[in-house]
Amino acid sequence: MTQKLIAVLPGDGIGPEITRQATRVLDIAAQKYGLHVRMEEALIGGCAYDATGHPLPQETLDLCRQADAVLLGAVGGPKWDRIEPVSLRPEVGALLPLRKELGLFANLRQAKLYPALASASALKPEVIGDGLDLLVVRELTGGIYFGEPRLRTADGRKAVDTCVYTVEEIERIARVGFEAARSRGGRLCSVDKANVLETSRLWRETITRIAAEYPDVELSHMLVDNCAMQLVRNPRQFDVIVTENLFGDILSDEASMLTGSLGMLPSASLGEGTKGLFEPIHGSAPDIAGRNVANPLAAILSVAMLVRFSLGNEAAAAGIERAVERVLASGLRTADIAREGEPVVSTTAMGDAVVAALEAAHEKD
Repeated sequence: MTQKLIAVLPGDGIGPEITRQATRVLDIAAQKYGLHVRMEEALIGGCAYDATGHPLPQETLDLCRQADAVLLGAVGGPKWDRIEPVSLRPEVGALLPLRKELGLFANLRQAKLYPALASASALKPEVIGDGLDLLVVRELTGGIYFGEPRLRTADGRKAVDTCVYTVEEIERIARVGFEAARSRGGRLCSVDKANVLETSRLWRETITRIAAEYPDVELSHMLVDNCAMQLVRNPRQFDVIVTENLFGDILSDEASMLTGSLGMLPSASLGEGTKGLFEPIHGSAPDIAGRNVANPLAAILSVAMLVRFSLGNEAAAAGIERAVERVLASGLRTADIAREGEPVVSTTAMGDAVVAALEAAHEKD
């Protein structure tokens, strides 16, 4: 069987710590489920800028192009926030061009509240009920993050960002949203700002037209400000949300707090084929970097998404997810998901526990 190449980009801040635990889990999953993978590390982000003068070195980009999947830790931090030109800052000069170069236009962020973490949610028990599981499908390579022109006037008193979408860009992300809804609860909510923005009016028209191809999926539309409110008022009304780049960035971060912590949310950035970029959404958290206290579960759950979407092994992906659920049910908590007074474990200890649960569960199967 052909060996799959996984590009591992630990990055900055807590990135190396949580990625280390994620790759340990991938190693065990490979052994237990017969995955043939080879991992190769490369620099990205601020550490890459320090070493090479660029946050996305050509060597890293070449590796990612060759790889079957990319596992990313986190990039950026205050140390690099004032780099000039702005295009060399980690978030702008590494993440955005990497997604664009690999053609990764669809970002999937699942917000799942595990029963064991119900008390960690920001919402009241009567709101979250017996659990929460929603998926945000975010368009990733268009909109205001990529539109031109983008500029600052010479006197510094005026700045311009441009939001641009084409019918083709909206059609392809719409189909990802509809397919996701078809495989879940059959409900898709398209989020826009069609009462104000021309791009949103095009978005709504296009999504509505594509809906005719999916008569088995119930489509609804919602304005983004209302959606932000409804996520905290009644999040269980949502199954799949599909939206544009900026709105998806904000709403998926909001949704993460419904699950107890940013440290619990994985993500997958996908294109037309099976190649994808998989990363936790929590960022580099430089204030806790190097202290062995970060939550590695979002990175570990990102590995589950990698195994599912890029390696095509549902059994291994589900095995990783079950291992995480068992560890949480056993009462283990990192600091971000612990209630006041509860004992907490380290990044390494949480990784140890998931590895042990994965090994034990597979032996029983």
